[in-house]
Amino acid sequence: MNSEIKNRIDSWLNGSYDEQTKDEIRQLMAENPSLLEDAFYRNLEFGTGGLRGIMGVGTNRMNQYTVAMATQGLANYINQTFNSDKKVAVAFDSRNNSSYFAKVATNVLSANGIYVFLFDELRPTPELSFAIRHLECQAGIVITASHNPKEYNGYKVYWSDGGQIVPPHDKNIITQINAIKDIQAVKSIANKQMIQKIGHEIDSVYIEKIKTLSQNPEVIENYGNMSIVYTPLHGAGVHVVPSALEEFGFNNVTVLPQQAVIDGNFPTVQSPNPEESAALSMAIEHAQQIGAELVLATDPDCDRVGVAVRDKSGNFVLLNGNQTAALMVYYMCLNWHLNGKVNGNQYIVKTIVTTDLLTKIADSFDIETVEVLTGFKYIAEKMHQLENQKEFICGGEESYGYLVGDFVRDKDAVIACCIIAEILAYAKIQKKSLIDLLSDIYLKYGFYKEKLLSITRKGKEGLSAIAKMMENYRKNPPSTINHKKIVRIKDYLLQNDNDLISNRITKINLPVSDVLQFYLEDNTKITVRPSGTEPKIKFYFSVQRPVHKKEDILKAENNAQKQFINIAKECEINNL
Repeated sequence: MNSEIKNRIDSWLNGSYDEQTKDEIRQLMAENPSLLEDAFYRNLEFGTGGLRGIMGVGTNRMNQYTVAMATQGLANYINQTFNSDKKVAVAFDSRNNSSYFAKVATNVLSANGIYVFLFDELRPTPELSFAIRHLECQAGIVITASHNPKEYNGYKVYWSDGGQIVPPHDKNIITQINAIKDIQAVKSIANKQMIQKIGHEIDSVYIEKIKTLSQNPEVIENYGNMSIVYTPLHGAGVHVVPSALEEFGFNNVTVLPQQAVIDGNFPTVQSPNPEESAALSMAIEHAQQIGAELVLATDPDCDRVGVAVRDKSGNFVLLNGNQTAALMVYYMCLNWHLNGKVNGNQYIVKTIVTTDLLTKIADSFDIETVEVLTGFKYIAEKMHQLENQKEFICGGEESYGYLVGDFVRDKDAVIACCIIAEILAYAKIQKKSLIDLLSDIYLKYGFYKEKLLSITRKGKEGLSAIAKMMENYRKNPPSTINHKKIVRIKDYLLQNDNDLISNRITKINLPVSDVLQFYLEDNTKITVRPSGTEPKIKFYFSVQRPVHKKEDILKAENNAQKQFINIAKECEINNL
């Protein structure tokens, strides 16, 4: 153990930390020195969105002290930036310690003279975004680790526009947090006069705004009684999503009782991630039993949604994030067009790893597509930049996050659940399923198929291995993949867009990011990106093929899957 780590441990053992924390450190010292080293080998990094990490003692863990020190840094920045009337909204999800960490953050903010609106119980993250704007706050905090395993928790910071922090505020806040070297620098005695509980009154206004997003209330009148099964996966959507669906006009929603229990251990799922099929299995089984037509599942902080729909045989199939985004973009653009609201001043937003099918759809309605880096905060940033200039219709990312309307500035699974249900009602009016509607989209715009693969490496060694992997791809890029020539490489770190056919390099007009994209001669695209929150590297594969009849779609699907397997083998990824 090097001296820097030992000094961190000693500072906790000898400092103003509670005895239980010190006892846990001593126990790790005796029983698991390697785990103790991992807990102290660095300070838990406050990234460009906030904190996220395993809960426990140590500088590299989520605990009351790392939360308090981060909040003190944030409070210092708020106090430096604003002269008076400083207000922050605070929310939390169902994870273990979420409500406690929210209280710690609230106490520190109030001790620093900042007025705090604290939600009285768990709420969806997008409602926090809404509350910031509605209550005219300067910032917001939500305690959540999204869909990470139960051992994790996190701390996300939002700014006055309702979006997650972006430059220059992210770097400025990080500077202030890094300046807090000791818990002694934290003001932690709450000023109760500066704390106000909020709750159902915000829910009501939020849901009323969601109701205005309906494009076809008449189709809901015809099919409002269709059977829907919803699962909050033990999380924050448990009350708000059913209420929003009911207000939208859907009166036959069954909340899966086993997963409506608020429990940060997520006892009925291996992972509370709606991107994983296993997370929806219990809800699908219940939907089969009661004859439901739609299954919706939201993650613990209710900003992502997984969708299962029936195929022509009556079996449930899962939609991936790109398919749901395509349905949503098509439905919204179509209705804006039919209602005569498209005048060349509208736009949608997608991330660089989200299907290019969205661009094709928007183009067909003369609606602009704006592309941003991976992460919904960049979608919110673009909305802020274009506010009062252009009209935002909707946005989405492949990782099951979507937004319709501009009164929330983060992905919103509450809104998404309502819009998805309405799209199904719209399809039913035409005697179609959502699968049929998706097939119609493919026949009109071409077949698109995407696949995400991830490699996870643990601890600091894992971070080093991933960095080396990216360095190898950058310094020694392949010339072919799956026997197809690479014709273009986009390097978002070096800001180079290299056309290998014309040997022309142009500048990428997006912020610097450690991302590589390889374009093959058959329009296949491969994106390689390290995760910003965990020791993981992600590979995004995308293929597109023309299809002319429904039979072609299945063939294209099978060919795409074979192609993914071949590409994964060539990239030495063996878990496809």
